[in-house]
Amino acid sequence: MSVAASYVRHRADLGEMDADSKAYMALQPPPPTTPATPEAAREGMRRARPFNQPDLPHVAMVREHQVPGPGGPIPVRYYRGVSTLTGDALPVQVYFHGGGWVIGDLDSHDWVCRTVANAANCAVVSVDYRLAPEHTFPAAYDDAVAATKWVAANAGLLNIDASRISVGGDSAGGNLAATVALALRDEGKIKLRAQILTYPIADLTFEYDERFDKGVALNNAGMRDFIDKYVPDVSQRRDWRCSPLFAPTLKGLPPALVILAGFDPLCDEGEAYAARLQDEGVAVTVSRYPGQMHGFVSRPRLLPKSLDAIADIARFMEAHQ
Repeated sequence: MSVAASYVRHRADLGEMDADSKAYMALQPPPPTTPATPEAAREGMRRARPFNQPDLPHVAMVREHQVPGPGGPIPVRYYRGVSTLTGDALPVQVYFHGGGWVIGDLDSHDWVCRTVANAANCAVVSVDYRLAPEHTFPAAYDDAVAATKWVAANAGLLNIDASRISVGGDSAGGNLAATVALALRDEGKIKLRAQILTYPIADLTFEYDERFDKGVALNNAGMRDFIDKYVPDVSQRRDWRCSPLFAPTLKGLPPALVILAGFDPLCDEGEAYAARLQDEGVAVTVSRYPGQMHGFVSRPRLLPKSLDAIADIARFMEAHQ
């Protein structure tokens, strides 16, 4: 049994997929018989963006930066919410996009970051970390930590409040946010206000429920392929830097919001991570969307529950600023 399995207290609810999710799945082509190449998967994500996302909302500012990283410069994109005042040092969320550590970029989650910045009246710094399989574990983790430290060290440049930094992300990005929170807690120099984990990957040894073999946006085979590309060395998959549920302790971590979709192979391990956080004294809020599928937050055009999840994020950030 994996560590995650021992903490699962709320199994994914497969009672009924909501009508929007059913309509979304009806539009999808049959899943490939073999995994797509990384290049094809990335191109597919780019092509799908106009169908998944509405026009980009206006924000007060968007700026690009290059962050020094262990493997070379890390591109980041900085946003300020549309209603923020120019002179205010804002709270900031450092955001890590999803995509199984293999796909996704600054553009794939541009809508999410803009919408969070506007909803929470904050700044957002989105991180374009290195992707697998070209850059395997711990490259993405290393970039995520480096980028977060850079944000804290450059509060003046970014006009943000270094005492009000949170981390967040979806899927693989939720995994990175969780592991960055662990790393910074252990180092003791940067105290995060919050961690916002949207259907996070928490345990790379988890045995996925056979109910998710097919009929969902992310199926078990797809998830296993992402893991194989990011951490091909099976012996490394219990390292907390890729499987935060294996951390020796979760005590002392910042308050967590965990957003989960019911029709998602990651639902149970997300529940497990939330349960262990709570068991070890961390304040946890779990927002469950039982009728939704993995990835719904970044697909608002077809899956409007995305906007409810964004509202959850904004409320949580405002409560922990």
